[in-house]
Amino acid sequence: MLQYIERLHRLSRVLVWVGGVLILGSAFLVTGEVFARRFFNVSLAGADEISGYAFAVATTLGFAYALFERAHIRVDALIVLLPRVLRLLLSFIGLGLLVGFAAIVTWQGWDLLSDTLKHGSRSITPLRTPLAVPQIPWLLGWAFFVFCGVSLFVAALLSIWRRDAAGAESLIGVKTLDEQIEDETV
Repeated sequence: MLQYIERLHRLSRVLVWVGGVLILGSAFLVTGEVFARRFFNVSLAGADEISGYAFAVATTLGFAYALFERAHIRVDALIVLLPRVLRLLLSFIGLGLLVGFAAIVTWQGWDLLSDTLKHGSRSITPLRTPLAVPQIPWLLGWAFFVFCGVSLFVAALLSIWRRDAAGAESLIGVKTLDEQIEDETV
């Protein structure tokens, strides 16, 4: 199971790089728009629309990577003082709630995409972008996040089943100070 989790982690790393490229491309596009307006009094139509789509897609592509890196925001000031059993229980509850919320967003996103496809919806901008173009990768990012979250939940449960609480904590628990320092030095 851990090899499977590692493969998903590697794929999430590729997707986060794709998201990073989208963000950088948006930054260059908006910068070009600013310069074109300032120096040539010309607008690159749709730069704001395209960068908005790119940001939405890039964000969802980064969710799974943040999950594997245990980088989602948690209020952990007191959790480190709790016994391991309680920490693990709270980690399972937190992961379950996070993945449950993401599953609801994914479900609603599917409904949105199916309506978009059914009606051939387009943006109400000069570009008239078919809305399915940004919605499909956006939804795939959410779906991948949910899939990875469920996979991590199951892997952590299997670790508990094998009486490997440390292994479960390394999958879904709060990063220790030593782990955070190690990440900074790598």
